[in-house]
Amino acid sequence: MVPNEPLRLDFLPWEYARKASEAERDRQAERQARLGGSLELAPDVYVAESAAVYCDELRMGDRSYIAAHAYVTGRIALGADSTINPFTAVRGVVTIGDGVRIGAHTSLLAFNHGTAPGEPIFKQPHTAVGITIGDDVWIGSNVTILDGVTVGPHTIIGAGAVVTKDIPANSVAAGNPARILRSRTGASMSGDLPAVLKDFAAKAREQTDDVLARCWDGARFVDRPGIDREPEIRPWCDAIEIADLLVRRTPAGHTRDDLVRRLRARQDPATGLVSPGDLSDDGLGKPSDAELSVLEGPASYHVLCVGYALQVLGSSFEHPITTDFTLDDLDNLPWARRAWSAGSGIDALGTALARNLHDHQESGALESLMGWLLTRADPASGTWGSPHPDDGLLQVVNGFYRLTRGTYAQFGLPLPYPEQTVATVLAHSNDRRMFTGDNYNACNVLDVIHPLWLARKQTTYGEQEGRRWAEAQLRAILTRWVDGAGFAFAPDGTDDRAIPGLQGTEMWLAIIWLLSDYLGLSDALGYHPRGVHRPEPLVSLR
Repeated sequence: MVPNEPLRLDFLPWEYARKASEAERDRQAERQARLGGSLELAPDVYVAESAAVYCDELRMGDRSYIAAHAYVTGRIALGADSTINPFTAVRGVVTIGDGVRIGAHTSLLAFNHGTAPGEPIFKQPHTAVGITIGDDVWIGSNVTILDGVTVGPHTIIGAGAVVTKDIPANSVAAGNPARILRSRTGASMSGDLPAVLKDFAAKAREQTDDVLARCWDGARFVDRPGIDREPEIRPWCDAIEIADLLVRRTPAGHTRDDLVRRLRARQDPATGLVSPGDLSDDGLGKPSDAELSVLEGPASYHVLCVGYALQVLGSSFEHPITTDFTLDDLDNLPWARRAWSAGSGIDALGTALARNLHDHQESGALESLMGWLLTRADPASGTWGSPHPDDGLLQVVNGFYRLTRGTYAQFGLPLPYPEQTVATVLAHSNDRRMFTGDNYNACNVLDVIHPLWLARKQTTYGEQEGRRWAEAQLRAILTRWVDGAGFAFAPDGTDDRAIPGLQGTEMWLAIIWLLSDYLGLSDALGYHPRGVHRPEPLVSLR
């Protein structure tokens, strides 16, 4: 061999298992002996002489290889028959399944820098979640996969893609940012849906002002015209969110400063809670009921809807929210029969803690809350609360959504038992009693798709069944839009919730985004929730 001549096997390592000479095998044994860290190397693996491999832990399955000039650091697990090709970087905590092909010049980067303003980049803290690549995946050349991404099994990532979020199993994805182009199963995962979603969103945007004007009675927003109810704050918040979501402005005829003034005026300086009432002029001033608990009572949901309405308006609560609680308070919530109510209390408490941290840099007793949740989660079901013969898993699943929305999702934390959660939620989704007539409503659909969407950040378990359910729900709800009026909360119901209104419209628009995103099609909508149903954490603790 000519001195300094590149080794053939470094660039053609697939030949090693079948063609390597004894001398080449001896040389490879010496190469492997020089590797540092904790090693678990199966027979016939190959690590190129020219590869920069400096791992704390390295596991390689049968016939896997690391080719020439690869840069591999951290804790790496590479399955059988899997390949890291020339000039590829794999860094951080990266788990790669069996039969995976990673093209040349690709980067799997399982870490990131912070981006807080006022601090030089080189002083920013690192974050690291990890990357997971399922079995039987082909990643083309010059692909970049960022930290926190899971690529499901049997998937193809096209050359040059930049993968910033999870890719489900059996997908073909490409682009920057990567989006799903089609399914490898032949299922109608995409089909005509991208065009249908695009047309729907365009229609909704065109009708935004009509939908909101229909629910303005001249003095205040009401949820549904003609329904005799006490004046409420939530319709104002729903109107603000709908306008922001679809047309990125305030409702027609209303200024940002006036809406902020009205919302902030309802907060009690002593408790930080927002009492029930109205935002019309005669409702301004000190709230009349400042003794309500963040865990229970009519004010609890206002922590969510008013806080996020202020945020989309570029403002925040003026005062911190009182979040005093004991572990007995949490234990005494109605978990046995009304897990939805118990979960909604945790949602409000978690949101109050998040708002205080986001708006006022006050952390509160967040560790106590999350510790309590971790110890009370059921390892068998992944949920909190108990099912009941009258309504099966409805309360448990609906409570799970509310609880995890305000805690795990809002703080960017992983669920304790994601696979068990998916199994429970899918079992509930097959209970047809809960998705017909009055029970076909925004809450019941949201409370299934959000847990499935959230759990898929950690696992692909049950994904194919989830995708079938999501597509069926998406096709069903898109036909229920009423021109000039929006969505009803319960569009097939028999009571006044079947009348289109602001709550139904705001919730279903967010649900459509979640269903579409679960299918990899949310880009077709051209909108992205920023309020109560925003997909990003309010405060990321990871």
